[in-house]
Amino acid sequence: MAINLQKGQRENISAPKFTIGLGWDTNNAATGTEFDLDASVFILSDQKKLLSDEHFVFYNNLLSPDGGVEHTGDNLTGAGDGDDEQIKIDLAKIDPKATEICVVVTIHEAANRRQNFGQVRNSFVRVFDTVTQADILKYELEEDFSIETAVEFGRIYKREGKWKFEAVGVGMKGGLQDYLNKYN
Repeated sequence: MAINLQKGQRENISAPKFTIGLGWDTNNAATGTEFDLDASVFILSDQKKLLSDEHFVFYNNLLSPDGGVEHTGDNLTGAGDGDDEQIKIDLAKIDPKATEICVVVTIHEAANRRQNFGQVRNSFVRVFDTVTQADILKYELEEDFSIETAVEFGRIYKREGKWKFEAVGVGMKGGLQDYLNKYN
């Protein structure tokens, strides 16, 4: 059975291969324009910097150089139930210099479309065993991000040789470029 996390809560990840599923629903009537939310992953060193440009995994770079992180593709509308985007992780392949994997969701062209996470509901991140498909943990964002256009959903980090997941749920007014500036 999956563990339901609260903001700031941490849990061990024992499955060596797992998938991060991200989901959301949007209120299209809010702006009259479709929402395009994008999941991205930043694979970081102990200095909280990208190991390389290729360690930024997103809709235009679907696979990390070590093969440890794979984005399954961009969902342009978020339509339907369940996961809207997925990222597969194989901890056995992750570069040994990596100490953190940051999972971020941004709204594509948020400023131009006058959109923010206050217009997004039922947002969640879940981690499930890739082999058995069993849910390991789930974190539902319940906060109202009325001006934020990007949210760090969670992070996977290594401590004392073990990988853990932390439910972060921190928003910012910005986009992918702001995260690139932060982690480059």
